Amino acid sequence: MRETPDPQTLLDWYDVHARAMPWRTPPADKQAGIRPDPYRVWLSEIMLQQTTVAAVKDYFVKFTSIWPTVADLAAAEDADVMAAWAGLGYYARARNLLKCARAVVADHGGAFPDTVEALQTLPGIGPYTSAAIASIAFDRQATVVDGNVERVMSRLYAVEDPLPTSKPELTKLAAALTPTSRQGDYNQAVMDLGATICSPKNPACGICPWKDPCKARALGTAAELPKKLPKKVKPTRKGIAYVARRPDGAWLLETRPEKGLLGGMLGWPGSDWNEDPQPHPPIETQWQDTGMEVRHTFTHFHLKLQVLTSWAETEPERGQFVPHPQFSPASLPTVMRKVYDVACHHVTLN
Repeated sequence: MRETPDPQTLLDWYDVHARAMPWRTPPADKQAGIRPDPYRVWLSEIMLQQTTVAAVKDYFVKFTSIWPTVADLAAAEDADVMAAWAGLGYYARARNLLKCARAVVADHGGAFPDTVEALQTLPGIGPYTSAAIASIAFDRQATVVDGNVERVMSRLYAVEDPLPTSKPELTKLAAALTPTSRQGDYNQAVMDLGATICSPKNPACGICPWKDPCKARALGTAAELPKKLPKKVKPTRKGIAYVARRPDGAWLLETRPEKGLLGGMLGWPGSDWNEDPQPHPPIETQWQDTGMEVRHTFTHFHLKLQVLTSWAETEPERGQFVPHPQFSPASLPTVMRKVYDVACHHVTLN
């Protein structure tokens, strides 16, 4: 009979092999009595939603350098936070970041609540994020299930049902293993295991602390799990981006509506994004087609943007001219930076 998975075995592995991250309190520090900062845990978890650790690290360091406490973030200007977030994607997170920080300060005296239920009353915090914060910051009994944990559980128990159908079963299996002590370290240990050893391709089963009880390893099917349902084909939308400058070098920009894609972000005025976009220039002027196309992929669709440029002097119907010294391309979301790069290579704006 194969042995059952032992959480302590994984914790012993984690004590030695825990990944070093700017938001993480190392296990040795926790054992020495140093507690995780709930603000840093929360901020990292929001940033890590649908985003890789590698992409988040620099943003996290930047945010905590500019706004070291939740009160500092709550007092920040919206535009400054949105600009600092630019390029990280999923911009609704940045809007909820501000709303949540302000709610923590206004309604909770600047201290994050320490239970899953209370955390879920805050903007932008759902079941996964509340479980992560409660367990990692406060060592509450909570099961954290991300893609890494799903992969570990599917292999450990040889779950053949594909994701996302199998998610409830995998969550139940993960919950059954979660210990009643060191819950935060344990949840991080399972995620680290999935990220470093039980990886999507070529899992290093030979050095896995749970190799003996792993059913998929015994069956030789670890690399095939978890199975996934076929992805739906993403549709393609089109649009027009208008990039205009005044003779003094100012750029015509607009802040996108708070609700919707890239909500609250600075960008170039443009048309709607659909199968047959209609011209909708922000200013009456002579527009020139760059002959170049910007391509970008969002979660649910691919986008192709035609880029038109012009020098202009009249007042725009929408948007506002931003003086060149006050404009930073780094404050634009990725798709808008791609448009900027195309426009800057076009002769009319040099």
